[in-house]
Amino acid sequence: MKRAIKELAYQLGADVCGVGSIDRFENAPTGFSPLDLFDKCKSVIALGVALPKALYEVSPRLLYGHFNSKICSILDDIELKFAKELEKRYNCLAVPVPCDTPYEYWDAENMTAKGLISMSHTAVLCGLGSIGKSSLLINPEYGNRLTIGTVLTDLELESDDLQPDLCIDGCSKCIDNCPVQAIADKRVNQKLCRQNIFGKTARGFDTVNCNKCRTKCPMRFGITKSK
Repeated sequence: MKRAIKELAYQLGADVCGVGSIDRFENAPTGFSPLDLFDKCKSVIALGVALPKALYEVSPRLLYGHFNSKICSILDDIELKFAKELEKRYNCLAVPVPCDTPYEYWDAENMTAKGLISMSHTAVLCGLGSIGKSSLLINPEYGNRLTIGTVLTDLELESDDLQPDLCIDGCSKCIDNCPVQAIADKRVNQKLCRQNIFGKTARGFDTVNCNKCRTKCPMRFGITKSK
């Protein structure tokens, strides 16, 4: 059944799909566990869609920013179709969780947000990669270019194997290249980061003014990167 479920995810447009039993989430912070959203959850399915590599070769200001935002709505659409098809095929319950917004937690003073659940840590627990020093997910095939969404289900599915640590020993390029020194100990000071990244054009379009933690990473394209 798990193989068929993954094949469905790929058919709907996901680039990666991983599965983790709810037991793996026992250490999730209170209020941010899959069980806090859906108390019948027995398995967590993580789906990911990757940006094209070439968007890391151009200025992030408009092109990267536009499609990095657009990919969230694409992934949410995939999740919704995926959840509906799971319920239809397997007579189960399946809850899609937005990959980005909306969320409840917001510390205005520190400009710090927390998603309904941590998508990067969910991806790790579903066997899709490891967390880099930048706090970004690193996947063997797609590097740090994945956006992750999640579907919670009452189906009992076998967990995928966890990935080894994919961050290069001794590498600190994400830390060294951050213009506002926002990265330390696999955490990001969101206030420093947000104040540096986001802006507007004269016409009012959103801009992304920095993504160096992504583009300077030697693992940005995965283990078998072409450049």
